Amino acid sequence: MISMLKRAAATQACMDRFAGRSYAPGARDCGKLAAHALHKVGRKAKLLTAARHTTEAGAIRYIRKAGFKDLVELMDAVGLERIPPAAALPGDIIAMAMPEGDPFGCSLTVALDNGRILGFKDGVCQVLIPLAFVTAWRV
Repeated sequence: MISMLKRAAATQACMDRFAGRSYAPGARDCGKLAAHALHKVGRKAKLLTAARHTTEAGAIRYIRKAGFKDLVELMDAVGLERIPPAAALPGDIIAMAMPEGDPFGCSLTVALDNGRILGFKDGVCQVLIPLAFVTAWRV
């Protein structure tokens, strides 16, 4: 199990790199945020970092070409343990619900403390209070 100090350092690294910055597919998006969080705790994220895209359509093509229906299936293939979102610790990855018909199926966020998450909303990465979870993964 990863120590809470390492988890705190990983979440701070995510805040430093992403918080307050605008969304840019392939550079600053939810996949890159999740991959950065995994990297900072020493986990591999090849499925998340292998994508070379500059548009959302390119990201969808990568997911489909890799044989996955959506981001949830891709994250399951990374090999992380799936957990209830309420059990997430700082640094864990939480999938948030997207509008019906969204091709990604979810938005990946990083759990912070006190029930908050770091994720993209309205084109900016920011600290949010989650409303609708899909699932979560222990890092």
